[in-house]
Amino acid sequence: MSRTASAVVTLGDECLGEVGPFPVDVPWWAEVAPVVDAVEETLGVPVVVLRLLSVEQGEGARDGHVTYHVEASERPGSLRATAFTLDTQPLRLPWATADGVRELLAWAADAVPLTGRPRQHKSWNLAALFYLPTADGGAWLKATPPFAADEAAAIGLLREVDAGIVPRVLASAPGRLLLADVPGEDLWNASETQVTSTITRFVAAQAAVGGSTTAAPGYSGNASAPLRDRTSAVLRAHVEALLDGPVAAELSADEIIRARALNTRWAALEECGLPDTLVHGDFHPGNWRGTPESPPTVIDFADAYWGNPVQDGLRAIDYLPESRRATAAKAWIAAWGAAAPGSNPAEALRLAEPLAHLAFAVRYQEFLDGIEPSERIYHHGDPAAAIRHALASA
Repeated sequence: MSRTASAVVTLGDECLGEVGPFPVDVPWWAEVAPVVDAVEETLGVPVVVLRLLSVEQGEGARDGHVTYHVEASERPGSLRATAFTLDTQPLRLPWATADGVRELLAWAADAVPLTGRPRQHKSWNLAALFYLPTADGGAWLKATPPFAADEAAAIGLLREVDAGIVPRVLASAPGRLLLADVPGEDLWNASETQVTSTITRFVAAQAAVGGSTTAAPGYSGNASAPLRDRTSAVLRAHVEALLDGPVAAELSADEIIRARALNTRWAALEECGLPDTLVHGDFHPGNWRGTPESPPTVIDFADAYWGNPVQDGLRAIDYLPESRRATAAKAWIAAWGAAAPGSNPAEALRLAEPLAHLAFAVRYQEFLDGIEPSERIYHHGDPAAAIRHALASA
């Protein structure tokens, strides 16, 4: 199945009508650049996608027919009538409103010298992403929700120990940051050399941050710290709360009993001796960027936290092609074996596979708790599904 899209078009407080459907060559709902292109070609005026309104037939955040709310910058010709009514939602994110997008782009224009119109790439409940042409080269404007990590703080910690492993922050404010462009491509098909070098270098940076006498105390158990505390004891408590909450209605009594039993494994993971440190949280190769000639840069720290780094090792292994997974595991075990003498990273990987799914269940519930109703389709059922993955992998 592929994606098609329609757009309900507004101008300020006025609903102008609807256009579409259009064929879209990218299946993912959050990838809105081709939607912008199709609507602009039809209407002849600049537009921006604000949010997803509905999906028919698609699943897994891809495919099907998707209807978006689109804001026009000026009045186009006539459109097909629609019954859409503008509303307000308490959890609507700033970039899902026309005023919010204008304010975000104005902030970026004050921070860097623009040489052309920003190009919208993504818009969904986890982020808004624009490419900005500037006098000093390309830049990326990213806005994130309140439940995202402070990416600028996470990048700043890593830059102190290895400036080249992370992108350069041009400007930041709560819920937004500007990043210098990183040449190359996302390394979904990373070579063995790129896999080994990225994992080895990132682990070395994590070990340095975790061993810092200035960083570590402020990032664990401190509510004012910019990184969430997701140490093992804290995660165990969050999982228990999740199993006591709404997700329980989606699980059988036996699944809940087994999940509670599995949730006791955190202590065994701690005995493997890996230090708490900055964890990327979504360390798959799509968040490594580079060229064959340059060392990879790690991007997208919206899920970063302070805790056990084993989840990053598992994420890299799970998302790489089958032919690269053994290389990733070997590199991660060797890197942490060298960085934390006396630790047992291989056993940590074995123990943590189901625990990582429990941690993702907690994170998915945070997404659901922080987004408006129409966008819950992105994550509906994910917490229960992650718990079932945990049980299966155990």
